[in-house]
Amino acid sequence: MAAEVCPVCGKPLVARAGRTGRGSVYCSAACRQKAYRERQQPGALTVQGLIDEIGRRAGQLTPQPPATLYTHVTELAASIAQLKRIARTARDTAAESSGSVTPAPVTELGTARDTAAEPSRSVTPAPVTELDETDFAALTEQYRREIQVHCYRMTGSYDEAEDLVQETFLRAWRARDGFQGRASARTWLYRIATNACLDLLRRTARRPQRYEPVPGMHHGDGEPPARITWLQPYPDDELPVAERELPESAGESRETLELVLLAAIQHLPARQRAALVLRDALGLTAAETAEALETSVASVNSALQRARPALREHLPGDRTDWRASEPTRQQQAVLERYMAAVERLDLDTMTALLTEDVVLTMPPNPFWFTGRDALVDFVRVSLDPASPAFLGHWRSLPARANGQLAVGNYVRMPGTSVFRAQVLDVLRFERGGDRIAEITSFEPHLFPAFGLPLKL
Repeated sequence: MAAEVCPVCGKPLVARAGRTGRGSVYCSAACRQKAYRERQQPGALTVQGLIDEIGRRAGQLTPQPPATLYTHVTELAASIAQLKRIARTARDTAAESSGSVTPAPVTELGTARDTAAEPSRSVTPAPVTELDETDFAALTEQYRREIQVHCYRMTGSYDEAEDLVQETFLRAWRARDGFQGRASARTWLYRIATNACLDLLRRTARRPQRYEPVPGMHHGDGEPPARITWLQPYPDDELPVAERELPESAGESRETLELVLLAAIQHLPARQRAALVLRDALGLTAAETAEALETSVASVNSALQRARPALREHLPGDRTDWRASEPTRQQQAVLERYMAAVERLDLDTMTALLTEDVVLTMPPNPFWFTGRDALVDFVRVSLDPASPAFLGHWRSLPARANGQLAVGNYVRMPGTSVFRAQVLDVLRFERGGDRIAEITSFEPHLFPAFGLPLKL
C-alpha cells in the first residue's frame, strides 16, 4: 500500500479516491527534487582516499596511446585540483584556529541555528564539531559546487561566487560548535552561504543601470539595455550533478541559471532576491526559507509577493524567448557556421546568422549595440585586413555557459604568431533556433573556468 504522507516533509498526500494510475509519492515538485538530491548525496570523501586515488591515476600514465594519456591526465588533474581546494580550506581553517585576524561578518551567525530538519542520508564520518581542519575541508568539498551555484545565483558573478564559497566554509568552521546536527550539513551550509551573500550585497549596495551612449559610436535605434557591470557567465561543466541530471527539474535548473534571468534577479533588493532563490530555485519550503533568513514565514511570503512581479518586469514578455532548454542540432549547426565565419573573416555569413534586432552587450565594458546594422558596423573595421583598425586573425573553440551555447574567441594580432584569448561570447537564439538573437561578451580571464586555454 502506498504511503499516505510525503516521505520528505511528512505532510498528507492528496487523496486519490476514484482515480486510477500510479499514486503520487511526494506532495510537491520541491519535495521530489529534494529527495532526488539526497539520493545523489556523494559518498564520504577522505583526504587519504583522494591521495590514494591520485596515486592510482598517476600510475596509469603512459605516453601511448595519446588519447588514453590525455584522458588519464585530465582525470588526474581534476583530482589534484580537488585536493588543492581541500588543502586550501584546511590551511585557512587552521589559520582561524590559531587566532588569525579575520574581519567580522556583518551578519553574525550566533549559534548557527540550522534550518528545518529534512530527511537526509548523512555522509559525515563524524559530527562537524569533532572533525579536524583536514576532515572538515573534505566534508565541505562535497558541497562546493552546489554552494557555489547558490552564491552565483545570488550575486550574478562567478568570481564573487568562488570567494563566497571560501568565506562560507570559514564561517562554518568558526560556527561549528553551534551546529546541532538536526539538519544536514548541506542545509547548514546553505544557510551560512546565504548570509555571506547578503553581507556582500549590503556592502556593495550596487544596482543595475542603463547603458549610455558612447561618444562617436552608433549603438542602433533600440532602447539601451540594462548594464550590469558585475555579471559573469557560469561554466556548465562546474554544475553539480543534481543541476545537470535531475530528471524532474532539469529544465528548471538550466532556466534558473539563464543569463536573462540572472540579469533580472540583480534588480531585486537583497532579501527579496534571497527569498526568491531559496524558494523558487532551491525549492525550500517557506518555513525553511524563513529559518535560513532568520525571519518569519509571513515575511518570506511578503518578500516573494513583491519579488515575483518585480522580476517579471525585467524579463521578456514571452517566456519562450528566453527560457533555457537543451541546445538543438540546429543551434549547434548555427554555432559551427558562426565560428567558421569568424575564422574566415566572413562578415556576410556572420551577418546572415544574426536577427535584425540582435543585442550585443559587453559587461563590464560600456559598449552595447541594438540591431544588426549597428553591430556589424562596429565589428567591420576590426575584421577587414585593409582597415587600419584590423585586429587580426581569429580562432574559436566551443563552450557551454549557463545552459547556453558559447564560444571562446582568440585573436592573432598582426606581427605575432600566437592566438590569445580575446572574448567569451554567450549566445541566445531566436525561438526558431536558426539565428542568434543576443550575444553577451565577457572578458578573457574567465577562459580557464570553461576549460579553455588562454592561448593557442
